[in-house]
Amino acid sequence: MTADARVPGPAAAADGEPGTLHRWFAHQAALRGEAVAVTGPDGQLTYAALERDANRLAHHLRSLGVGPEVPVAVCMERTTGLVTALLAVLKAGGAYVPVDPASPAERRAFLLADAGAAVLVTDRADGPAGAAATVVTGPGGTDLSGYPATAPSDGGALPANLAYVIYTSGSTGTPKGVMVEHRQVTALLTGTRGRFGFGPDDVWSMFSSAAFDVSVWELWGALLHGGRLVVVPDDTRRSPQDFHALLHRERVTVLNQTPAAFRQLVRYEEESLERGVKPAGLALRVVVFAGEALPPETLRPWLDRLGDSCPELVNMYGITETTVHSTYRRMTAADLASPASMIGEALDGWSLRVIGPDGVEAPAGTPGELYVGGAGVARGYLGRPALTAERFLPDPDAAVPGARRYRSGDGARRSAEGGDHAYLGRLDHQVKIRGHRIEPGEIEHALARHPAVRDAVVAVDRDTAGDPRLVAYWVPVAAGAGDAADASDLREHLTRTLPAYMLPNLFVVLDRLPLTVNGKVDRRALPAPEAVRPDLATGFAAPAGPVEEALAGIWAELLAVDRVGRDDDFFELGGHSMLATRAAAVAKERLGVPVTLRMLFDRPTVRELASGLEDLLAARHDDTDEGTA
Repeated sequence: MTADARVPGPAAAADGEPGTLHRWFAHQAALRGEAVAVTGPDGQLTYAALERDANRLAHHLRSLGVGPEVPVAVCMERTTGLVTALLAVLKAGGAYVPVDPASPAERRAFLLADAGAAVLVTDRADGPAGAAATVVTGPGGTDLSGYPATAPSDGGALPANLAYVIYTSGSTGTPKGVMVEHRQVTALLTGTRGRFGFGPDDVWSMFSSAAFDVSVWELWGALLHGGRLVVVPDDTRRSPQDFHALLHRERVTVLNQTPAAFRQLVRYEEESLERGVKPAGLALRVVVFAGEALPPETLRPWLDRLGDSCPELVNMYGITETTVHSTYRRMTAADLASPASMIGEALDGWSLRVIGPDGVEAPAGTPGELYVGGAGVARGYLGRPALTAERFLPDPDAAVPGARRYRSGDGARRSAEGGDHAYLGRLDHQVKIRGHRIEPGEIEHALARHPAVRDAVVAVDRDTAGDPRLVAYWVPVAAGAGDAADASDLREHLTRTLPAYMLPNLFVVLDRLPLTVNGKVDRRALPAPEAVRPDLATGFAAPAGPVEEALAGIWAELLAVDRVGRDDDFFELGGHSMLATRAAAVAKERLGVPVTLRMLFDRPTVRELASGLEDLLAARHDDTDEGTA
């Protein structure tokens, strides 16, 4: 499709600024009413149907007092109804606060209270408590049939009004909400249009959680350009095989992935080819990497097989505080020799500066801290004026009075050629794992609240696949107190307050934490997890029988531990969802039975999983006997 045939972006408002997100969507709905807007596990909605359903819910929200600057919590499963709810909040003039339904109840309640959410929209009868009013969507929920299908007055919501508040991990032990306005999101979409040429022929996958900022790019990137959004179910997100099948079936053209998730997809294709099975063809025209550093060498298997032109591979650096993405870097085969994650140049309307320790811009080639300015800089942290003042600083380069830039805490280096930048990692202890920004201090605070823990520190190392993982080192309150608290106990304690992506993969007991001469924790002196057998809930019991022995061998190989017992838990040994995906695939190949990711989550010990697999093997043997009788 030619560029002039693309559906236009938002109409300019009277003051010349881009319009709000919901007005931009209404413009697309008027142009493309019968086109499919969103597909999910519960069916699909056309642009006209999504506009109608969102309008009715928006009218109800207005009746509950929702208007500009009013936060509305949205806690829903990954369906078309989630998209309807997010759009409806904006149409009512409010700002949505996404709450992951899989998060612990205590954390969900905290987000509602901290955001001051007056209204909660949910599809769960047991949704988080705390809001003054609750709207339950779906069958048996709030009856919206009596409300108009036409758009309500949005109460005067302007581009400078809040669009959403997304929470990130906090070093003080509690999450912090980042406030983003409509104009920052529309600036992101208008500032990238010339680089990607998004339009109505594109199909986007919504892989990310609505509580993760990349979802903003996926959701509004699809709908505001007239494309189709495919909401990926949770089970499919966890299975590279099923996700690959979805990409093929839905003919997805725009894929957004963390580098770790993309490696799983590439590995699935490689293993299929090794078995002599050609993977189904994909319709991808662009893959956008975000959420964590992209080591160029990890792209080699893909580039060697498919080249770098179709699809295009693009690395985009960004942070929630600067509205998802801030840079653009087209990756090519020539980048494979680079040792650093190249993040490219600033998007149109954004600015990058690498600042040295003296507060002055560092010369090209000299490392420093990355400051991001321009159109994407968020309003600040909700209810945290001191932290906002510390991180959002006056921008001396901006032509607009009062403009600010964000001090990222990320190390970077500007190339001698000018606009290209290399990402050098965090300057503090913050980490990114599978796209989620994590403050180890928040996990350490939660661990310290356990009565058996005297000291704790959380660090990051890499598993056998090269992916980062969290390791919790802890010291019992007294000698022998470790008997009163083990990995299962500590993990259970953490699940009450932390989401799954913040749970350590390994728990290692130490007599004391190593300290520097200044009395600070010496993280470089922490022992490698493999040097200490992980703290397990049970003693070692050798695997019994060929199936248990095979599983124990697979786990030992993937988790890099010397031995695995029949009562050892895969996740307490250091496994996570991506290693679990790998373990299920290898077990399926070696044992010849359909091992699924769900089975491993439901039966995490060698004994439990082997029991389930032996039942499958016996059933298959019975079927074979009947067939030869």
